[in-house]
Amino acid sequence: MQELAGLTALIIEPHAGMRASIHNMLSLGGVSKIEYANNSGTAIRPLKQKTFDLVICEYDLGEGQQDGQQLLEDLRHNKLIPLSTIFFMATAERTHGKVVSAAELALNDYVLKPFTADTLMERIFRAIEKRNVLMPVYRQVELGNLGRAIEICQDGESRKAAYRTDFLRLRAEMHMTLGEVSAAEEIYTELLAKRSIAWAHLGLASTLFMQERYEEAEEKLVALIDDKKEFLEAYDWLAKTQEARGNLSQMQVTLENAVARSPYALRRLRKLGKVALQTGDSDTAHKVFQQVVSKAKFSEFREPEDHVHLVQTSLAKGEVKLVPAIIRDLAKSLAGFKKTAACRAIASALLHRHNGDREQADEELEAALLACKEPINLSNDTKLTLAKHCLESGMEQGVVDVMTSVVGNAPTAVAVSSAMRLLQEGGREDLVKRVTRASKSQVVDMVAAGAEKARLGDFQGAVVLMSEAAERLPHNPQVVFNAAVAALKCLDNLGWDMQLGEKARTYVAEARHLDPRNPRLSLLSGMYRDILKKYGINDVNAIPVAPVAAAINKIASEPETKSEVKAESAVGQEIDGK
Repeated sequence: MQELAGLTALIIEPHAGMRASIHNMLSLGGVSKIEYANNSGTAIRPLKQKTFDLVICEYDLGEGQQDGQQLLEDLRHNKLIPLSTIFFMATAERTHGKVVSAAELALNDYVLKPFTADTLMERIFRAIEKRNVLMPVYRQVELGNLGRAIEICQDGESRKAAYRTDFLRLRAEMHMTLGEVSAAEEIYTELLAKRSIAWAHLGLASTLFMQERYEEAEEKLVALIDDKKEFLEAYDWLAKTQEARGNLSQMQVTLENAVARSPYALRRLRKLGKVALQTGDSDTAHKVFQQVVSKAKFSEFREPEDHVHLVQTSLAKGEVKLVPAIIRDLAKSLAGFKKTAACRAIASALLHRHNGDREQADEELEAALLACKEPINLSNDTKLTLAKHCLESGMEQGVVDVMTSVVGNAPTAVAVSSAMRLLQEGGREDLVKRVTRASKSQVVDMVAAGAEKARLGDFQGAVVLMSEAAERLPHNPQVVFNAAVAALKCLDNLGWDMQLGEKARTYVAEARHLDPRNPRLSLLSGMYRDILKKYGINDVNAIPVAPVAAAINKIASEPETKSEVKAESAVGQEIDGK
């Protein structure tokens, strides 16, 4: 079976006997490059390091473990498997219903145990045939060339009728990514006019959300969940919609229902804990963050801020004796994270303040403020906790510094207003004005400095400046947009480089994610598409390499010099004049 000879496979199965059995079946089919994992934790490590053609995963990975569906959810969310990876779920009769209900979300197929080698090979051949048809689209998506990917889909819709629905689904998702909501809505509506498809209902609801038609979106999502109770992504969209409508109590109920069905999905558990804190439900928040810290202990997706939230809820519950151990565990077990020092200091400040030791609390707040001067990717939620306690301690400059970072890194005007409420409720309109001025100046100065570098022909220097800005403010649409422009202009003028090309692709994708309805995204996408065409890049495996990135890294490692040049224009504004 030559078709399978070059494939790489990962078997995720807790039972050694079943692993050996599947291995033998794959070997008989010609697959020779096979690796194993016995649970979700051991599966994530090889998936981080390499790309597999085929993953066969047992649904039931053991008591106290993520099941296969929850693992797949994490893999998709963290982009650890590409579209081209074929993912099969193996399931016993008792879990068959759950897998079938979830199969259309992200699986290629499922197999019911016990199965024969012939059955498995038949399913694999069918999946490979489909992958081969869709591979030209996947390659363009991996390149970030969504315009070309859409053209390939449109051609496939008319020429390959058997896969028309697959091409339509991919095209709708790409239209959504590009902010072309009406085009996506048209596709989903067309599909649903012929038959009811759960992912198309979800897609249509997401288009309604993007158009801020929240009531219609919520109505559709509630109906979808009633019909497909295992469709976990629908719960996430419903919670997101309820949050947009300001219905936090309903949002909490939705997340609780989702967590009841998927108790090991840390991302969703964290969201539930944070919402419970917002609604004042300290009991639920405390239980949830206890679960998060416990379940994340051996996870590849640990987060130091979980310990800060657990300290908050423990103090609120009066369980003060537990807090020192939580802080010690944070400092010891998460020592390798950039943000751990800041999180430890914030948690310690909360404890000292609760115990009435104001002097010690202030020392820890100063340590946290110092740690936050570096780009450590601390969330706005935790920064607001820091700002709140600095405000109570009279550390006005600390408050301004932290809040400037929060506001500068807020993705939307709603998020800015929500953050500013902390100062407004404290009666500090003076600080609101200071933070507003500082945050605007911060972004304008960053972008203007990058623009001036590019204007003077220092395209590598512009990339360095804007990359640093994007690292500090990764959720600011304007900063990320201009980081993408700086990278693209460097590629255009100095030649293609694989590392810088990947950075440009990442920035373009993130700009789309942060502000999908930005009308200038089409210009950005056009720049990227023109550069790919200029260098003849049609496949991720055929990308030429030039030494541009090495030069940029050298610049970035040199001592920083402060530019005295003032520039009024932004890097992004240069597109308009191109």
